[in-house]
Amino acid sequence: MANVVVVGAQWGDEGKGKIVDWLSERADVIARFQGGHNAGHTLVIDGKVYKLSLLPSGIVRGGKLSVIGNGVVVDPWHLVTEIDKLRGQGVDISPENLMVAENASLILPIHGELDRAREGQMGVAKIGTTGRGIGPAYEDKVGRRAIRVADLADESTLETRVDRLMGHHDALRRGLGIAPIDRAALLEALRAIAPQILPYAKPVWKVLTEARKAGKRILFEGAQGALLDIDFGTYPFVTSSNVIAGQAATGTGLGPTAIDFVLGIVKAYTTRVGEGPFPAELFDADGARLGERGHEFGTVTGRKRRCGWFDAVLVRQTCATSGVSGIALTKLDVLDGFPVLKICVGYDLDGVRLDYLPTAADQQARCQPIYEEMEGWSENTAGARSWADLPGAAIKYVRRIEELIQCPVALLSTSPERDDTILVTDPFAD
Repeated sequence: MANVVVVGAQWGDEGKGKIVDWLSERADVIARFQGGHNAGHTLVIDGKVYKLSLLPSGIVRGGKLSVIGNGVVVDPWHLVTEIDKLRGQGVDISPENLMVAENASLILPIHGELDRAREGQMGVAKIGTTGRGIGPAYEDKVGRRAIRVADLADESTLETRVDRLMGHHDALRRGLGIAPIDRAALLEALRAIAPQILPYAKPVWKVLTEARKAGKRILFEGAQGALLDIDFGTYPFVTSSNVIAGQAATGTGLGPTAIDFVLGIVKAYTTRVGEGPFPAELFDADGARLGERGHEFGTVTGRKRRCGWFDAVLVRQTCATSGVSGIALTKLDVLDGFPVLKICVGYDLDGVRLDYLPTAADQQARCQPIYEEMEGWSENTAGARSWADLPGAAIKYVRRIEELIQCPVALLSTSPERDDTILVTDPFAD
């Protein structure tokens, strides 16, 4: 059976939650493979709104197994809070339908403290993190001093891990003017949360391997967007993990041969939260209109998103680095009523035309967009469920995007409602 990876192909906020929910009806297992609780997904199902940040989007669907893979950094206190909140909305969550990788690294309160302290001291050079400790947790993971889910089950191991952490963090905290770690309080907090987390702990790699052998369909759910990838994003204004599709394999313990289709989620225009370069950003009435019509505020942080025209250069680049098989184009309806639309088709860097975003940060900042104009449409596309429901100008816009990014449209989303979707190619088709 086909297994599908879903990745954001811009700077995140592309509407992955709805698409993953829509696809989860065809899947048996939904697995998160990177990021933490800094990436929000909003689902609207029968008029009911669910806001997720750590749990896989499939958790709201009955009869599905949701998995948090080893590539995710897990804030255990947030996980418990999110579980309780969804249960309050009538969602059934238990170790029968939710598993957390035993080898996933934990986000601790000290990580958030360090994150916020660093960001506060960076001034104009700030990265624009959410301050939730994602970066410091990943630092500890690669520094081989993280506390992992499995460590919560053994007191001796837990104390050893905390002592190793303190040896590193207390030196950093002194330099930032933060009080030393309270060892007893941290250990007590970990002991208290352990019984609420350990029932979900499983060898996820083994569970997924067995599911694949049994012919189950697996949906790999990414967070954020490929332009925030630690290697291929607009560094240093990026997240602390690999976001591109290849991470689905290492972030869950399944090899790359398990991936059959990569679906890139792409908004019909471009948005970004936080700092960093954004060549096609708009500072005029059109940009404000996109933000208002698209309700462009972060699910997790509430921060206003920066808005701009569709950047075909960036999406073509991310389709290449993630090996995207087809895209899901979302929020087409936000463009209703614009008499003229623009698409960024290249960059002007000091008089030289580029067809890709350069790696050097100073060059990225100097890139000026080269636009191609297209006729807009006045008709309403919200809720369209077939090509016949779309005006001709909207179809031309979609087809031009396909040409420019060199990748076909597999799905077209025309509202937050899961059924307002035009299916062109079924990613799960064998």
